[in-house]
This record gives sequence, C-alpha cells and structure tokens, in this order.
Amino acid sequence: MTAPTIADASQGDTRRLALGGDFVMANAGTIAGELRALAPGGRDLAVDLSKIERIDTAGAWLVHRLVTDWTAAGVPARVEGASADADRLIAQVAANDRPVECRAPPTNRLVERLDTIGRGAYATANNFGTFLAFLGQTVVLLANTVIGRRPLRWNAVIHQCEAIGVNALAIVGLLLFLVGIVVAQQGAVQLRQFGAEVFVVNLVGRSTTRELGILLTAIMVAGRSASAFAAQIGSMKLNQEIDALATIGLSPGEVLVVPRVVAMVLMLTLLGFFGTVMALLGGGLFIWVALDIPPVTFIQRLREVTLLSDLVIGTIKAPFFGFVIAVMGCFQGMQVTGNAESVGSHTTQAVVESIFLVIVLDAFFAVFFSALGYN
Repeated sequence: MTAPTIADASQGDTRRLALGGDFVMANAGTIAGELRALAPGGRDLAVDLSKIERIDTAGAWLVHRLVTDWTAAGVPARVEGASADADRLIAQVAANDRPVECRAPPTNRLVERLDTIGRGAYATANNFGTFLAFLGQTVVLLANTVIGRRPLRWNAVIHQCEAIGVNALAIVGLLLFLVGIVVAQQGAVQLRQFGAEVFVVNLVGRSTTRELGILLTAIMVAGRSASAFAAQIGSMKLNQEIDALATIGLSPGEVLVVPRVVAMVLMLTLLGFFGTVMALLGGGLFIWVALDIPPVTFIQRLREVTLLSDLVIGTIKAPFFGFVIAVMGCFQGMQVTGNAESVGSHTTQAVVESIFLVIVLDAFFAVFFSALGYN
C-alpha cells in the first residue's frame, strides 16, 4: 500500500493540490486531518488526482467534502486529472450526499391517536369479517358431514380426541380438584361467621355443576388445545402443506378443521363432566376433613340441594364452548403468513380470543337460563 501524499503545487491565481498514493479507508484518518487543515483562501482550488493510484469510497468522500467545503466558503473548487473510475466514484458519492433526519418530524398527537384507533378498528372489522367467513365455511362442512355428503375422517378424529381429552385428564382433574377445595375453604370461612357451615355443600354443589366445572375446564382446554391447533396449522401453512392439500384435490377444512371441531365438541363435554366430578371430590374431601361432615352426609345433602337442571345446563354449554375453541384455534392457524413470528402471534391470539369467547358465551347462557326461570 502506497502512503497518501498531499502536495501544494499552486500556479498563478489557482491553488493546486496534487494528491497521490492510495486514498483508501486504511489511510482515511490521516488524510482527513490534513485536508481539514487546509483553510479556504482567496484563490480558486484545483484538486489534481492524476497521481492517485487507488481510491475507494472513503477517499472519494474526502475529496468530495474538500471541494464542497471550499465551494460553501465562496471559493470555486474543482477536480482535475481523475481517472474515469475515480470520477464515477466521486460522482456517486456526491449524488448520495443528502441530509438525513435523525428522527421523524413531530406530528399532531391527536392525529396520531386517531390514526392508531382507525387502523385498529379497521383491522378488527377485517378480522371479524374473515372469521365469519371461516365460521360459515366450517358450518357448511359440518352440515355436509352430518348429512353424509362428506366422509368424516375417523382416524383423525380419534387422534384429536386422544390429544384433546385423554392427554388432558391429569391436568384438568388436578386443577378442578384444587378448585373444589378452594371454593369449599373460602365458603366455610365466610359461612362460619353465621354458623351456617352446612351450606358449604350448597355452594360447592351448585357452583361447580353449573358454572365452575365446565368454565374452568373450557379455559384450560382453550389454553392447551387452541394454541396447539393454531401452531400446528400455522406451521403447515408456512411449509405450504395446506397448499399441497388443495393441489391434490383435498379440502383443508375437511382434512384439518372438521376432525378437530368434532373431537373438541365431544371431548370438552366429557372433560367438563369429569372436571365437575373432580371439583365435587375436592370440595367433599375438604368438608369431611375441616367441617367433619362425612362423605355419606355430603352426598345426601348434595342430592337434596343440587338440581338436575344445574348439571344439564353445565353440560349444554360444553359443546358450544368446544366449538368456539376449535374454530378459533383453526382460524388463527389459517391466518399465519410470512415467518415463524406470525405463528407465535396467531397462537397467542387463538388462546386469548378463545378464552374471551368462552366467557362471553358463559355470560350469555347465565342470563338466558335465568330468564327461562332456571335459577
């Protein structure tokens, strides 16, 4: 590498700087200091590059800045003797010498808020419309399956039943067993103040059979299975497996969605009943240990105060909860696009929106059955 040189070869009314050697990045620190020290004078400046051996973008930028600084000071400056490559490189540097804003110019905060709200409202409306279309397609496929126009893939249904129901027995049973204990304990603490501990059986029986048993089971299944549906279908969409299904003439809804919906409806109904029984066992155990009410008395009292309608209402809600959980999980999986980040985002949305819909449906059923007189 040849060391850079800067020679002052002034002639007449023109100050001539003869640059030589290698004007490259490795020498930029030395060159920049020397060129900065050259203060604009009264004579025109001519920068002679005829002796330059090598020049890169850093060297071209230093030459361009020297000429620009002298011109800005009111002294005409020009480049002479540059090779075609050097001249082209300096021209490219000059063409890209534009001011850059470090931060976006401030805007009206009210306009920004309104823009954010508008974009969010539009995205929500668009997502809701897409969901309704997907829901309609799913209902049509289920109807065609029921009337026999479409075959039900029993192998897929059984596989999903195992994943949704059998594999969730332990966690659902443990959760509802502990919930039954908590409900009984909190009820006993409050009712003891009035000497009415015996009514803890009423509290445990009616609350678990009508509300808590199926609701907490649905929330647990939504977090467990809706996320699995979204992740599985989303990964298949990223790998173009869903496109491959359509290419070979298979309906992705028939292959992927219908078996999951059918399995979820069946298994959540059974899991809800199982969870209710486990909650009653947990509450009964606490009542036996803490309140000294034996299991026989607990069961007898439970039969007296718990209406059959409570168990029926809880069971009726289970298929609807299962349907919305399965449809939302599959829908979010179908919306995955682009990359793996989209899988995570839509998986989270599947869980949140499934739980939200379950709670909304539960509130609707509570008001509906109360209006019918089942209190």
